[in-house]
Amino acid sequence: MPFADAGMYAWIVTTQAFANAPGGVAAHAKIAGFAASVPHATEEVMPQLAQRVGRAKPSAIMVIASKAKQLKAAGRDIISFSIGVPNFLPGEHVYAAAREALGHDSGQYGSNRGAEPLLDAFLKHIEALGFSGYGHANLSVGIGAKQVLYNLAEALLDEGDEIAFAAPYWTTYRDIADIVGAKANVLHCGPDQNYKLTPAQLDAALARKPRVFLFNNPSNPTGMVYTREEIAALAEVLAKHPDTWIITDDIYNSMVFDGIGYHNFVFAKPELKDRLVFVDSVSKTYGMPGWRVGLLAGPEAVAKAVTTLNSNHITSVPEVITAAAVAAFTGPQDIPQAKCAEFAARRDTVVAALSAIPGVTCPRPQGAFYAFPDISVAFGKSHHGTRISNDVEFCAALLEAKGVACVPGSAFGEPRALRISYTCPSAQLQPGLQRIQEFFAELT
Repeated sequence: MPFADAGMYAWIVTTQAFANAPGGVAAHAKIAGFAASVPHATEEVMPQLAQRVGRAKPSAIMVIASKAKQLKAAGRDIISFSIGVPNFLPGEHVYAAAREALGHDSGQYGSNRGAEPLLDAFLKHIEALGFSGYGHANLSVGIGAKQVLYNLAEALLDEGDEIAFAAPYWTTYRDIADIVGAKANVLHCGPDQNYKLTPAQLDAALARKPRVFLFNNPSNPTGMVYTREEIAALAEVLAKHPDTWIITDDIYNSMVFDGIGYHNFVFAKPELKDRLVFVDSVSKTYGMPGWRVGLLAGPEAVAKAVTTLNSNHITSVPEVITAAAVAAFTGPQDIPQAKCAEFAARRDTVVAALSAIPGVTCPRPQGAFYAFPDISVAFGKSHHGTRISNDVEFCAALLEAKGVACVPGSAFGEPRALRISYTCPSAQLQPGLQRIQEFFAELT
């Protein structure tokens, strides 16, 4: 085995197996080469897990991030471009609000929908973005946007219903669909179309009458942002298909570069408001991924359904966390604005480095903090004896040889690419990109 760390091979195969293998946990383990770790059947009959657990897969992003941490702990010089965290902290006013709330904590259950100060703050936030005519009855809260999305899947999708979304997609979209038993119609959008969905693709998908169309702008993993005109063209198509719910997962809406601005379907077609749900959070914009606050704005019936689900699992967002989120929305916005400008400059550095590699193409991202280059030029080549046949093997070899962690594009439905999250410490960005360039130069 060409890898110095045998554990590297484990996560390569695990990533592929969990992405594609049918069957339950034991089947996945056998395919991954871990059959020996699965207990053999005994005469004793044991209760079985629910079938839906067999459809739940570990996050490929977290698997790779964990592997990078293990190598770093073992003394390796690792630069991680893997996990999508902003890597900055919120302003002092956020912590001050949390401390004050802690001093006055009631210790009581909070609102299933969300505390009124948080709902008020979120209303002002979305009004500044361009949404109008919403009230508390249109809102609901969750423990991060991911949990809001899961609640929406439970509220809108029955077993066997279809959900349509574009690829490349955030990994959780496919996972949530699988868990709730929905059928995913994945609309492939390659680098030749800048990873963006076209009106013709959307029209064909909606003709199948999916229950939900899920949209992400700016995009994770590509960093692409739809222009006002592109959003308007897609909105025209959506207006022709009234049978489909629309979810816009737009948590990077404040991280948009080049003056392109954030745009939503409901801005172009206000009549879509009756079936469109907008999802946001404090995680990316305010450097608060660990605080876990997500929110939605949408039709009253949807907000009520999600609030009812909250009453049966999370109950509420804690008071201290709520106070911090309110402060983030209503307080000074200088840190998010400065970080947006910083990420735009980093984007330029990343794109320039990738463009200098022969055969690599990378549509220019205009938001979030990701780049998504097509690295398929490396397939069929070798790096010091290590054969590279696909994106997973490429990322494994890159991590082993150069100590650079990236996420294979197949985790996002695009196996020709990989995702670079450029939120690492500033001093690591250029060296990490140089290592990638060196890796390509050494391919034979």
